[in-house]
Amino acid sequence: MSFLKKLMVTAVFSAAMFVNAAYAENVKIALVVKSLGNGFFDAANKGAEEAAKELGDVDIIYTGPTKATAEAQIEVINSLIAQKVDAIAISANDADALVPALKKAMDRGITVISWDSGVAPEGRQLHLNPSDTNLIGETIIKLAADYLPEGGDVAILSASSTATNQNAWIEAAKKVLPEKFPKINLVATVYGDDDSAKSTDEAKGLLKSYPNLKAIIAPTTVGVVAAAQVVTDQGLIGKVNVTGLALPSEFKKFIDNGASQAVALWNPIDLGYSAVYLAHDLAVKKEEAKPGATLSIGRVGKVTLDDTNSAAMAPPFKFDKSNIEEFSKIY
Repeated sequence: MSFLKKLMVTAVFSAAMFVNAAYAENVKIALVVKSLGNGFFDAANKGAEEAAKELGDVDIIYTGPTKATAEAQIEVINSLIAQKVDAIAISANDADALVPALKKAMDRGITVISWDSGVAPEGRQLHLNPSDTNLIGETIIKLAADYLPEGGDVAILSASSTATNQNAWIEAAKKVLPEKFPKINLVATVYGDDDSAKSTDEAKGLLKSYPNLKAIIAPTTVGVVAAAQVVTDQGLIGKVNVTGLALPSEFKKFIDNGASQAVALWNPIDLGYSAVYLAHDLAVKKEEAKPGATLSIGRVGKVTLDDTNSAAMAPPFKFDKSNIEEFSKIY
């Protein structure tokens, strides 16, 4: 073989090796959460890792700020752009503030989806709601109303005032009050910023400001634990019922001691799993996110996008004394 032919063969072989190595490199999907140290998001990461193992070509980068602010999440996003990740799946602290940074990511060829708490449509390709917004809104009111046959004053302890999902659920809850729950009087909505200390202070403030309060509804896993602990500490078990959205593993003791009659939640493990599946298929299989598109979420099933490229994963599930023990061992 001539020297020139040998050189050509070597060049072709080297190029093939380079292509195969590039192909073999795993897809990097960043699961960006509102804040680290939150049991809900830790459970979602467990599901993300399950999806990565199932898909076989994915590396999960689990990240987020220590404080649940938009500014802190923007720093995280910029870092991920610099790392040249393939996809970002984010639970947003602010629907609008993150848009410029996420648009920059998409301009660099990074797939962007939101999950749990959404980003404005121009800042992502699709959004995965954990459940239907109106159904969640009705559920959190019903959880209080079911144990208040005579009605009464209730208050909502939310996460941050800019949290997309929290605000949507609260608005949906307010809409169903007059028709379906006329005996329930919503006296206040306060914000604990998904911070345990602040949520505790806000719960104490509600009890002081509204001495006839019958229930605190917290559609946040941080806030609901804080409120239940306050009711327990102040000897108000049986007088004030705490309910909302809670992780069974974190909340079991408050069902057991009577500070709460029941709470609800979807499976955060399934939510993280589903978000990774969607991000992967958009980034790797080049699935198109468009209204009416039906996309796979692996073992969880399929979702169909609406006219805002949003979809809902599953209905919320109720936890009470009959089943909290079982589910507390799972998540």
